[in-house]
This record gives sequence, structure tokens and C-alpha cells, in this order.
Amino acid sequence: MTPSHTTRSEPALTGRALARTVLDRSALVRLGTGWTGVAALALLSPSPAVLAPALLALLLAAIVAVIVVAAGGVVAQAEALAHRLGDPYGTLVLTLSIVVIEVVLIAAVMLGPGDHTTIARDSVMAVSMIIMNLVLGLCLLVGGLRHGDLAVHRVGTSTYLVLLIALATTAFALPAVLGDGGRYAPGQALVIAALTVVLYALFLWRQTGAQAEDFQEVAPGPSAAEPSPEEPSDSPAITETLSLHRRELTLRVLLLVATVLPIVLLSHDMAGLLDEGLDRLGAPLALGGALIAAIVFTPESLTAVRAALGGEMQRVVNLCHGALVSTLALTIPTVLVIGLATGSPVVLAESPANLLLLGATLAVSAVSAAAPRVTAVHGVVHLLLFAVYALALFA
Repeated sequence: MTPSHTTRSEPALTGRALARTVLDRSALVRLGTGWTGVAALALLSPSPAVLAPALLALLLAAIVAVIVVAAGGVVAQAEALAHRLGDPYGTLVLTLSIVVIEVVLIAAVMLGPGDHTTIARDSVMAVSMIIMNLVLGLCLLVGGLRHGDLAVHRVGTSTYLVLLIALATTAFALPAVLGDGGRYAPGQALVIAALTVVLYALFLWRQTGAQAEDFQEVAPGPSAAEPSPEEPSDSPAITETLSLHRRELTLRVLLLVATVLPIVLLSHDMAGLLDEGLDRLGAPLALGGALIAAIVFTPESLTAVRAALGGEMQRVVNLCHGALVSTLALTIPTVLVIGLATGSPVVLAESPANLLLLGATLAVSAVSAAAPRVTAVHGVVHLLLFAVYALALFA
């Protein structure tokens, strides 16, 4: 009876251990912080127009802090899924999670009070500069100083870059030529949105299929995914492991969704407070887009820097380039559809200065990707471009 009892109780004990591992203190704190913020705002129901300046700034800072904490929880679960699934699947989960948050915040501002015709353009441009210059530059700098020359997979990196060039052109350059007042006409918007989604779907099909190896580290270690030759893959131990693996994935996905929901609910209040605060300060509207970009991509930026410190340069590329590809391919079509559905104008045409900086960024990235190795000097160049962008933002 003793062996039988042990066999029946072991999965239960393992299941409890799995729950404790997934629902650890950090995950519960982040989840609780998000939902506590939602409950507090539901009780307070603040009206931005009647708040004193100091109280407005304090409340906005509190909401931003809660969103950043909750976004960190989303990234933590996405990272855990990435570890389980491996690249490029894991990084794809992480980038898509972040893009969902970005789309929610941009949509909340678009549908809120005030004139926000350029919020999508400003946010995506800020994301482009932050990811491709600040984050990537910092990763190249710290990774190069710590590990020396770094190598990336040229085919995978060039695939990202050709997508970025095409998507950035249709998002920021073509509206100034084809559109009216920097906007696509309704028919043009539908065609551009559809073509963008089709292109992205084709890319995902190739990235997770025939070209999966192009997005893995150049010199990966021995694979640990192959079953041991001494133990058949249908043995009870392997079956139990696979069952636990599926349960962990399911639990982490549910926790990720539960952590995203407070961000969705808080975004409406943040949009109203942000609009009021920028209006009172007389700050440029582009600053709102930059703030959204910083809020959304701070946790993922930390993940990329950790990967650079570990010498995982292809993972850095997957995170940075992949995040921007997802942003351009999903955010732009989404805001175009929202604009058509609500009748809200969506201005995408960028200024000549920002187009020049974006073109220089993509050119530097392409030259770097063509080199056998990248160094800390490449990172310094990217950081320089970001500094120039920040200077132009406040000009």
C-alpha cells in the first residue's frame, strides 16, 4: 500500500510545488499592485480638470508606477514562457505581450478627450528610437565591454531589418506623399493595414518554421531538449514531465492575462491625466508618445540588457528588432482600424528630421548586421543617435 500511496500523492505534491513556483511572492505582489490600483481609482473616480497641479502630478506618477510594476509582471511571465519554449518562440511571446500593452495605452489616449491625432505616430517613433538606439546601443556597449566582439546571426538580423525598412516607410514616409494632411485616405488605410498584417503573418510563419534557426544564437550549446536514449519518450517519467510542462505553461499564460488586465483598466485614467498634465505644462504632444514608449518598454529593456551581459547577442537582436517589427506591424494597423471605426483622424507622416534620424538608425543597423562581429563602438554610435533624437524632441 505504501508504494501505491506514494505514486498517487506525488503528482499532487509536484502540482503544489509548481503553483508555488509560478505564483511566487514577486508575481503575487505585481498582480496585487495592479488590481489594488484599479480598485483605488474606481473608488476615487478622480476628475483631472479639477485636480490641483501637485495632486495631478502625484496621481499620474502613481498610475504610471503601478502600470510599470504590472508590466514588469507581464514581462516576468513572458520571460518564463520564453525560457520554456526557447527562441524564437519565447522571444515572440515576450514581444507580443509588450505590444499588446502599447496598443492598449495608445488606444486609450486616442479615444480619450483632446486632440490626439499624432499619438500613434509619436509613440511608435519614440519606440523606434528607444529600442533601436538607446536599448540596442546600451546592450552593444555593455556586452562589448564585457565579452569583447559579439556575433549575431546575419540571416535573421537582415530579415528583421528589411521588414523594418519596409514597415517604417509605409508607416511614416508614405502618408506624407500619398495621404491628405499626413493621413491615409480610408481606402488606403485599409489596404496598408491588410498588407502589413499579411506581411507580418508570413514573417511569423517563417520565423517559427523553416527559418527558426536563423533567430537562434550563433553558437548554441548542446541541445537539452532531446530525450535520453536510455529512456523511451513514452515512459511514465517523461509523460509526467510533459504533463507538468503543459500545466506550467497554462498557469503562466493565465497569470500573464490576469496581470495585463489591470494595465488595460488603468490606461483610461492615465490617458486623461496625461492629457491634462501636458496641456497645463504646454509640453509638446510628442512627449506623451515618448512617455508611453518608456512605460511600455522599460521592463523589456532590462531583459535585453541582462541578455547582453550574458553574451546572448542574438537574443538582444530578437528582443529589440523583433519588438519594433511587432510594434510597426501590429500597432499601426490597429490604430488605422480604430481611426476608421471611430472617425478619428490618424496622422502618421513624420517630420523630415525624425525621418532622417530613423533612416540613419536603420542604415547603421544594416551596416552593423553585415559585419562579422559587432563591438562596443557600434553601441556608442546608436547612443549618439538617440541623444540627437532627444535633443530634437524638445527643440
